Amino acid sequence: MKKKVIIIGAGPAGLTAAYELLKNGNGEFEPIILEESPFIGGISRTATYHGNRMDIGGHRFFSKDDRVTALWEEIMPIQGAPSKDDIALEVHKELNPEGPDPEKEDEVMLIRRRVSRIFYLRKFFDYPISLKYRTFANMGFRRTMRAGFGYLGSCIHKRKEDSLENFYINRFGKPLYQMFFEDYTEKLWGVHPSNISADWGAQRVKGLSLSKAILNVLKKPFKRNSKEQETSLIEQFMYPKKGPGQLYELMAKHIEEMGGTILLNTKVDNIHLEGEKIVSIEALENGERKTFEGDAYISSMPIKDLIESIHKENVPEDVYRIASELPYRDFITVGLLLNKLKIKNNNKKLKTFHDIVPDCWIYVQERDVKLGRIQVFNNWSPYMVEDFENKVWIGLEYFCSEGDDMWNQSDEDFINFAIGELKKIDIIEDEKDVLDSTRIKVKKAYPAYFGTYQEFDQVKNYLDTIQNLYCIGRNGQHRYNNMDHSMVTAMVASNLILNDNKDKSSLWNVNTEKSYHETKEDSEKK
Repeated sequence: MKKKVIIIGAGPAGLTAAYELLKNGNGEFEPIILEESPFIGGISRTATYHGNRMDIGGHRFFSKDDRVTALWEEIMPIQGAPSKDDIALEVHKELNPEGPDPEKEDEVMLIRRRVSRIFYLRKFFDYPISLKYRTFANMGFRRTMRAGFGYLGSCIHKRKEDSLENFYINRFGKPLYQMFFEDYTEKLWGVHPSNISADWGAQRVKGLSLSKAILNVLKKPFKRNSKEQETSLIEQFMYPKKGPGQLYELMAKHIEEMGGTILLNTKVDNIHLEGEKIVSIEALENGERKTFEGDAYISSMPIKDLIESIHKENVPEDVYRIASELPYRDFITVGLLLNKLKIKNNNKKLKTFHDIVPDCWIYVQERDVKLGRIQVFNNWSPYMVEDFENKVWIGLEYFCSEGDDMWNQSDEDFINFAIGELKKIDIIEDEKDVLDSTRIKVKKAYPAYFGTYQEFDQVKNYLDTIQNLYCIGRNGQHRYNNMDHSMVTAMVASNLILNDNKDKSSLWNVNTEKSYHETKEDSEKK
């Protein structure tokens, strides 16, 4: 008889766990995925509105882990011919000579150019901050001098890294921290960086420091022709032709073809324990209560919801308190179809269609708006935009908390508010440039690093006592993982189940290394 593995969540982590069990389990495992929403892909799904596609959150397909890259390419091969925009712009890239043609086939991974910048003082700054003349010119003489002396001060006097604020100041100095990190971080979390754990910086800003940037600038003239030249942030990444959800929907199809089951609109709300094992879970499938029994259980649901499903009377008092009060940030995306943007491409080296800005993401650091980031979907993939040749399709990202004023505002009012902010900071000229709009809300998009998170180890240690439970993914581990890190947790969990290994230390150790998560050379040196 096959061993049943019940998997909670059909995001990248849950799907990867099922795929790995089916692929490597010699037919001995039957995964059953229970997904609360009607969608595949979690926050990595692709939403479609009037023919235009939205990437919820923005997902670059890049990983230092070759297992993840191999899996992506196994599902969707890399393009073998130029995409629509590269043809028009005569851009040449190193492609897969045996890959599909994106102009003729849909199941294809594109090679895309990575451009992300900071919008501050109504000007563009490199992300991360670079030591270029343009940076200093945009900052002005006084700010530049303050930043320089502030950085020197941070080199001499190191603060205790007991908060995210001190983490940033130690690496950049206080003036640069105040210019480029303080307000944006508070927008993201709704909490000042002085009240956020430094763990978030250790995972999301790995290896970034001004001293490293200065060293690279000083070394560059001597290493121009050297093969040893240091690799900085990735310049290219892979991306599914029609957005990240396309890949995960295809993975889901393969899972079902291999014998797995995926149930959507199925919310897990009761988990039954006997001793140190789960014996069954209950879920509402389209309103009908069902019971699922398995040999192993993999959870990517938010830990707050997981513990509450086990119920207060079955969980140590402190563990329940910590888990039930774990903080999260929710997320709103406003999709706008535009005639044009007021901001233009000022980089002659980066050709763009109709001279739109070349950015995938723009981090909005302006203090006078609540807007956090802007996505330009034309630059993620030309196939995300129905009328790519004539229209600009963007996503405005706002960070909020479920139930707050932004969350509760009507779609119409919030969209009008967002359009007003774009006009205020000179991103668009006039409201008349907006041709169509939509709003999407996402709950528990970001597990937060404040409040009872400081006591999280007690929850982790308790969950490890449940022998047949494996926690994976961003929400499943309450860790701000990238998409690829979430997939690695699934690979580790499936490997533990395949080998009947009860030691889960390797599962929690994913994404705890200190090297920056988008710098491949650091991982190759280890």
